[in-house]
This record gives sequence, structure tokens and C-alpha cells, in this order.
Amino acid sequence: MAEQASAMGGGYRLPVFPYSRPAELEGKRKRHKVAVVGGGLTGLTAACDLAGRGLPVVLLDEDDTVGVRGASSRGIVYAQKTLEIFDRLGIYRRVADKGVTWSVGKVLADDDVLYSFDAAQGSLSRQPPFINLQQFYVEWYLVDRLAELPEADLRWRNRVTGIALKSDHAALAVETPEGSYTLEAQWVIDASGLASRIRQALGAPMAAELGEDRWCISDVRFAKTLPSERWTWAKAAFNDGRAVWQHPMADGVWRLDYQMGADADPQRIADPETVRDRLRRHLGAVEVEIVWVGPYGYRTQLMENFRLGRVFFAGDVAHVMNPFGARGGNSGVQDAENIAWKLAAVLTGAAPEALLDSYNEERRAAGAHNIHVTTRTIRFLAPRSPFEHRLRDAVLDLARHYDFARALVNTGRLSVPFDYAGSSLTTSGGAAVPNLAIALPDGRPGALSDLLRGAGALFLVLCFPGSAAPKLPAELARCFACNGGVGGLPVLRGDALDRIAGAGEVLVIRPDQHLAARLTRPDTPAVRAAIDKALGCVR
Repeated sequence: MAEQASAMGGGYRLPVFPYSRPAELEGKRKRHKVAVVGGGLTGLTAACDLAGRGLPVVLLDEDDTVGVRGASSRGIVYAQKTLEIFDRLGIYRRVADKGVTWSVGKVLADDDVLYSFDAAQGSLSRQPPFINLQQFYVEWYLVDRLAELPEADLRWRNRVTGIALKSDHAALAVETPEGSYTLEAQWVIDASGLASRIRQALGAPMAAELGEDRWCISDVRFAKTLPSERWTWAKAAFNDGRAVWQHPMADGVWRLDYQMGADADPQRIADPETVRDRLRRHLGAVEVEIVWVGPYGYRTQLMENFRLGRVFFAGDVAHVMNPFGARGGNSGVQDAENIAWKLAAVLTGAAPEALLDSYNEERRAAGAHNIHVTTRTIRFLAPRSPFEHRLRDAVLDLARHYDFARALVNTGRLSVPFDYAGSSLTTSGGAAVPNLAIALPDGRPGALSDLLRGAGALFLVLCFPGSAAPKLPAELARCFACNGGVGGLPVLRGDALDRIAGAGEVLVIRPDQHLAARLTRPDTPAVRAAIDKALGCVR
């Protein structure tokens, strides 16, 4: 079990997972249902989701640890939808106990607070708006969870070097310390990151653009006490008028991101003395322990199609975006959930293979949206022309005094779940349903995610007083009455339930907790039709 990684100058000390000899090297052949390539955040989430649904899954990773061998904190902000997924997968409690929960953010220009927000206001979810935690911890917890699931087969130091697509399976070429073998799988999820060998081998089309701006991450500990809030400077005098991010993380470490400009020398901006001078300008004369420092640039990348035959591309393989708003890692986790429930539905016979086409439809639209949103942020933070620069400075000056201008200040639109209103699977709705705190039918406290957990979990049908109870197969949907009797259905209770639907309404909720349909006093065929549509069935 993961408890704590020791943070020190030069990086983080993390676990080493054991290599085990694959059965294929003994001459045993098996066609796996699903192979996941890549043991990062997206791949581990996908494997955990599939195994948690009772589906056999094999995960292949060329390394034997989590993170980039502990080199940095990497992604740190986990948004509410992602935390709700972690709750269903069984790792949320560990993430919450280790990480820093926050909801208040402040946006500054020099010494002026332009505005602040509290994302907890109006939230209906049992999970908080955000938890900050170094990415390797989350990956570590997912590895621990997978070790508890009998359907999961984790293979460390198994490097995928090639792929051949067949009519009914994919054949992966795999290298290990003891030799090479071929692994066959009905379906493959490629979550191996930016330099995916599978994507390259298949020649999958992709549009990419390098960013011009440069940044420097500093993971530090310091004695100065600060509140657990996200502070962002659109421009800061202590950073020569450029942007700065300030986030708390686990183990008393703070993540400081400094904008350095397009012409910055990567080696110079990460030089220890340069870093210490920058920290002194920012924090004053306080004792600082540097845990890790590194420069980074950014790029955008979007594949033309997130599916190619029996291969699905997820996370950074499929889409890369500027890091502003924490949309990268959160989007990868949601990619994993989207394809996992659909593969589970197909493999258990609940849905036709046609459902799998909707993965590209829904998640490519989400990727394109997130790239658009984050590109607008960088245009505000790093103006590309003198006119844009003057416009940005004018907005900041006005924002010191006027509310309307504060809405134009863009230091990163924080991650929110994508709305599938336009999806071919959606009858009406499409938004993510918050993970409401409820009283379960047996009286125990719980949440909606408790009703979607485990093998065979498909749709939730929530019926509100004034509606009729639909008669649906138990293997297709779990039907509940909300805050009142509806045709003898098991009853869920909770104040928040009445805030998501009205009298006579029926909500059809997908396995990923997105709304497939909002219906008013429907009969059973109408509810069944909404479920069939969400499963890609043609009746």
C-alpha cells in the first residue's frame, strides 16, 4: 500500500514494482479481452474501471514505477468529476486524506486581488470542487487498487514495440527483460502518452502545434504560512510582469509555476541560483527547500479519430493541451471512464459494437473543446501582438475597478465535465449529474456513485413523485424512487435530489453519471428507448 513518497532535492523517491514473467514466454497463448498500454494516470484509470466492472484486463507498462521516475509533481489538480470517478473506483478516500482540498481561488495583478471565487458555493456533489495532489500519488493508489482486483493483470517492464490489426483482434509485440512475445487482445486502449509507438506504427493522423511560451516549475517547501487556496497572478512584478501560479500540494510542498517568456533559455531558468533568486523575489527572505525544479514548454495535439479499428486512443496519445485550468489529466481520466463503460457493455452483450464508435464522437469533441478553452487562456497570458498586449493590460487595469472586466481576465478556466448534449447517444440532457449525497434504500448514507459501482452496473433510472415506475430488466437498469413512493420501487432520500428534478420527471443516467435523458411522466417504452439509444441500439 502506498503511504508516502519522500520528497527531497532532485525529485521524489517512489516505489519500484516487481517484474513477473509473462505466461506467453512459457508458450501459453491466450486472447485477452482488453489490453491497456501505458501505466500512467489514464491507463491505470481505464484498467481499474474495467476490472472493477468484472472485466479481465491486462495492463502493459515499459517502466516499473509511477510518475516520470519521480522527477516532478506533474499534474496536481483533480476536479470534482474526476474525484467522483475515483470515488466509484475506490481510491477517493486515500486521495482526499493525502491531498489538499480547496475551493477558493484568487486572481491577482501585482499586489491587487482582481477577484476571488469559491467553487464550493452551490455544489451538490459529495466530492469537493478540487483536491491538489502530486500525480504520482494518484497513480500509486490506482496500482494498489488494481492489486486488489482479481481481474487485473499488471505487467511492469513490458514494452510494446509494435502492433498488427486483425479482423477480430490486435496482436501486440512486447519486449521484456527475458525476451519478446506476442500478446493478443480483442480490444486495445492506447494510453502510452505523447510518444505512442502504437499511434506511430498505425500512422494515425494527428494535428499538432508547438507553443511559443516557456515556464518553470518549482516544487518547494517554505516556512511561510499561506492559506490552502489557488492564487494566480495574471502578471506579477516579482516575475518581471509575467504570470505566476501558486498551489499547495501534499507533504507540505507548494507548486509554483513561473512564466518565463518565449525566448527563455531552459537551462538558465532552471539554474539553482536563478531559481533561488526568483523564489526570494516572490516569497521574501524565508527559508526555502527546493524539492524539484524543471522548465517546460507546451504544445497542442489532437488526433483526427480516437478510434482505429480495435484500438482506442486515450489521454495524451489522443489530445494534448496547454496545462491551464487542469484540463489535461482530468480529461484523460474521463476518456478512460467513457471507453471503459462502453467496452464493458459490449463485452457483456448489453450493447452492440456500434456503441464503441461513440467514444470518438464524444471524447474527441471534449478534447477539441478543451484545446479551444486553453488556447484562449494562453492568448491572454502571452499576447501574440502589440495590440493583444495592450488589450490584455487594459482589461487588467479595468478589472481593478469594474466587475464586467473581471469576467474577461483569463488565467485558466478550471476543468469541468464535458456536456454530451449533442451526442448521438443522448435523448435529452447530456450534462454530468453531480454525485449527490443520499440515503440508500437500506438507510445507510451513500452517494449516486454507490449505485454505479461493481460488475454489471449499467443505467440508473431515478423516478420522482408523480411519475410511473418503469418495468425494465434488472441487468439493464437499476430503478429507484426519489423522496417518495413510486410504484413500489426502492426509495432514495436526500435534500439534493429535489434540486436536480421536479415532480413527474424521470432521469436516465448513464454508467459514467451523465444524463442520457430527462423525461416527463414517461411510460416504460419511452424509458427503454432512451436506454437503447444510449447503448447505440437501433430498435
